[in-house]
Amino acid sequence: MTVELRDLTTLRLGGPARRYVEAATEAELIEAVQAADEAGEPVLLVAGGSNLVVADEGFDGVVVRIATTGVTSDVEARCGPSCSGATVTVAAGEDWDAFVARAVASEWVGVEALAGIPGAVGSTPIQNVGAYGQEVAESIARVRVWDRRLKGVRTFANADCVFGYRHSRFKADLSRHVVLDVTFQLRCGDLGAPVKYAELARTLGVEQGDRAPLGKVRDAVLALRRGKGMVLDADDHDTWSAGSFFTNPFLSAEQASALPEESPRFPQPDGTVKTSAAWLIDHAGFGKGHGLDLRGGRVSLSTKHTLALTNRGGASTADLLELAREVRDGVERTFGVRLVNEPVLVGVEL
Repeated sequence: MTVELRDLTTLRLGGPARRYVEAATEAELIEAVQAADEAGEPVLLVAGGSNLVVADEGFDGVVVRIATTGVTSDVEARCGPSCSGATVTVAAGEDWDAFVARAVASEWVGVEALAGIPGAVGSTPIQNVGAYGQEVAESIARVRVWDRRLKGVRTFANADCVFGYRHSRFKADLSRHVVLDVTFQLRCGDLGAPVKYAELARTLGVEQGDRAPLGKVRDAVLALRRGKGMVLDADDHDTWSAGSFFTNPFLSAEQASALPEESPRFPQPDGTVKTSAAWLIDHAGFGKGHGLDLRGGRVSLSTKHTLALTNRGGASTADLLELAREVRDGVERTFGVRLVNEPVLVGVEL
């Protein structure tokens, strides 16, 4: 049976896998990867498929789908008044948003603002997934992996994961580590972490730095994400995407000073200045829905959010990359800032 990568990715793009293995247990996952490595066969790991852009030609190797399950905690399902924290270990193949929902229901605090993000738990430390003022790096205690180079299981404490903005040691060496499970250290309580993100604070009706009930934080985040087409919906082509396609740039002070006065600027502790990729795209002339009247309307920027490149149905990966280059190059011509893609490119270049 031929498996098409378009059926395994949220962009719904990508050609066939030469060979396909579904690993439902940790042992099956390690065995599949190790066997391919010993045979010199290329390996593509797929879990939720939310951060992949795969070539139309597909993948000339073995695609290993991570379908492992399991959530274990050192506390009861609901923390209770005497509980100060919960240590929770989650298998790599578990659905991320389902885990966030479980954490909120259990009054485990620390991931509630990351609701609605598509993909699997094992992918989150690789990208150091973040949104609305939270990052998984803030709550991860350790990550357990299969090291393909050393041929053994290793455990990395948080400090050894080298987390940065949408980055980690695992992303820096994508072909080396296979995430097996992730352990989170979460506080217990019915109030979420202090709300850092201004838009979320306004939606919740609180001041930045204040706290709100866990369930209300999750509901507010889901509503905000749905309004931007960032919650998967098979009937909404704005959600046929890889989420934010470009990362927010970090500029030198000199680069930032060359931007228009009204451009967003967020000074960082290391002296760099973070700006908004969405703002740059919009003000370079690429508004919401850009591309709907081009390429047969097969791809476009989301009609709800300029950071998402979307498959409108019947698109090819080549179509999507053509649009990505148009946006990237247009921003560079206008502002002198070269945007960097966030999704992993498989068999293609931008």
